[in-house]
Amino acid sequence: MLGWELPPHNSGGLGVACYQLCKNLAESGADIDFVLPYDADHQISFMNITAAHPQGIAAILKSGIAYDSYKYIYEDGHEETLSVYDQQSLYEMSVARLAEQKEFDIIHAHDWLTFRAGIRVKQQSGKPLIAHVHSIESDRAGGAKGNPIVRDIEYNAFLVADKIIAVSDFTRQSIVREYGIPVEKIEVVHNSIDPQLFEELEGENTYRYLQTMKQQGYRVVVNVGRLTIQKGLTGFLKAAKLVVDHRPKTIFLIVGNGDQYEELVTLAADLGIGRNVLFVGFQRGSRWRDAFAVADLFVMPSVSEPFGIVALEAVGYGTPVLMSRQSGVSEVLQNALKVDFWDEKEMANQMVGALSSQPLLDEMLAGSTREYNQMSWVGSANKIMGLYAEHQGAAA
Repeated sequence: MLGWELPPHNSGGLGVACYQLCKNLAESGADIDFVLPYDADHQISFMNITAAHPQGIAAILKSGIAYDSYKYIYEDGHEETLSVYDQQSLYEMSVARLAEQKEFDIIHAHDWLTFRAGIRVKQQSGKPLIAHVHSIESDRAGGAKGNPIVRDIEYNAFLVADKIIAVSDFTRQSIVREYGIPVEKIEVVHNSIDPQLFEELEGENTYRYLQTMKQQGYRVVVNVGRLTIQKGLTGFLKAAKLVVDHRPKTIFLIVGNGDQYEELVTLAADLGIGRNVLFVGFQRGSRWRDAFAVADLFVMPSVSEPFGIVALEAVGYGTPVLMSRQSGVSEVLQNALKVDFWDEKEMANQMVGALSSQPLLDEMLAGSTREYNQMSWVGSANKIMGLYAEHQGAAA
């Protein structure tokens, strides 16, 4: 299995999904050798984790939260940070060498970052390749075409792969639309959540200022995720302006970092809602969990969200959800408010309506919690084990 990250060294939901999926695959009998592009102690016992080292490199360290924040330490002691494309090239060659030394039945590659390596190993080994799609380039580009290099990598992988796994029907239809791949080649395997893996909320909420404001009648709306065009935050802030016009006692807590940070801070100021919007950056641990817990409503306004595990995480920490219809999680979570990402007026109307009605918030949370408690990765793992059995031993 080829992946680009695992917790706790992850930048988003990709690593979390890989971890939870692999845990259940291992429990179903899969023997997994997970190959990463960096060195780290993940304290994971249910699978073997290998760092793909290029020749002449002693270690690769993840130095930040971005996909391309890796420091290469050479055997002679000097250090270098490479572009994400150079990293892929080195990863591809390193994985190919590793594969020559290992016995395996299936190549399972997650997202475009590992697809080149997956194609190389399939070509040299003749083993079947499963391309697992958590997002495509048009998602990350907010509906635009995006980077032509990435699109080319995705297209070639989709052509070469023996099977494609999409994390939602939304993603399957996007692959068909963007790349012309036959729909029957794509299997939908929804992401899920494991309630038992959630850490308990502990002690006093770390957002004491927000708790104090809530005691004075304020409501809190939270968004957690990367600050990129894909996540629809410019429209969210414009909707927030309409909410503040109707409910001045509303605070918007934005948790995350990304290339739109300065743009969004400036937009909040230009809209005249700077005092109502708090940007707190990327968070882990209690400050991440407490962001959900202190909120009255979680909003995921993504332009194109292949799945959106964060919406399930919000429910797990006791927060009702408003999400864009352009998301995979909207296929599995019914007890939530849903809106088209581009309809800022309707998004604002739904936020105002929910924040003005505690019974509605309570009913939404009760319903989504029932759905959440019934979710499991077991079904997803069983479906993939069936695909493994179907393709095991297939010739290239």
